[in-house]
Amino acid sequence: MSSRTSARIAVLKGGPSAEREVSLVSGVECAAALRNEGFDVVEIDAGPEVVRDLKAARPEIVFNALHGRWGEDGCVQGILEWLRIPYTHSGVLASALAMDKTRAKQVLAAAGLPVPKGKLVGRDEARTAHPLPPPYVIKPNNEGSSVGVYIVPDGGDPARIAEDMSEVVLVEEYISGRELTTTVMGDRALAVTDIVSDGWYDYHAKYAPGGSHHVIPAQIPADIEAACLDHALRAHRALGCRGVSRTDFRWDEARGVEGLYLLEVNTQPGMTPTSLVPEQAALSGISFGALVRWMVEDASCSR
Repeated sequence: MSSRTSARIAVLKGGPSAEREVSLVSGVECAAALRNEGFDVVEIDAGPEVVRDLKAARPEIVFNALHGRWGEDGCVQGILEWLRIPYTHSGVLASALAMDKTRAKQVLAAAGLPVPKGKLVGRDEARTAHPLPPPYVIKPNNEGSSVGVYIVPDGGDPARIAEDMSEVVLVEEYISGRELTTTVMGDRALAVTDIVSDGWYDYHAKYAPGGSHHVIPAQIPADIEAACLDHALRAHRALGCRGVSRTDFRWDEARGVEGLYLLEVNTQPGMTPTSLVPEQAALSGISFGALVRWMVEDASCSR
């Protein structure tokens, strides 16, 4: 392999998941930054012929800018292991585990990390009767970016849950309070961001211009900041993540550190103009170009 300073990089973007549009933007942004860093870059929209496209492109490293199922759940990672092309982010097991919210929570709880109480229930069962005392949250067990998340408030009607949700859904207790998030880069937790939106931090709030704004560093007590940094790094390690991950929290201020709950770990966090990871890297003195360069230099197989 040639020096990674001049390596040929394939940026995988798009794909068939519910987060396709966000992934396309992430891919374009990362590809542009990598070109500015001097890499030879080819962009690949990951579809059914992704193996053919990868073989034709002959990359030395793959930068995985996919989000959601297929690209974030171990499937593409398995293809890249089979082809023996070094790639960014987490490997097969960590990707699959983090994407399965219920199994990930079991691992995180076993590591002593605070997670909301919840259970898997059938979609039709959840639409006909309250599976938990309201308020509670219903979400897909294996999607990211707050796709298909519903909050059932006190007095709410569970029948409003969309019929096109997966047959089995995850139901969790609703944690009131603030939305916090922390990036882990290798063996370092970078910062804590307080995400402020008018309502629930859903898909629209995450990606639409003006949908939310980020307070960075978060204006929170020192013990909460320390807990977020600690929990994010421990979660990254417990799940076996590699490269960059982002851990999301809810914090009930009235309960202090006892009100901090870990919601999920994202192994393929967004890299769009409104994304959280580049903002936290910048606060830590790491430019967007330096961030994507580090991710490429960290790439490997057998992750």
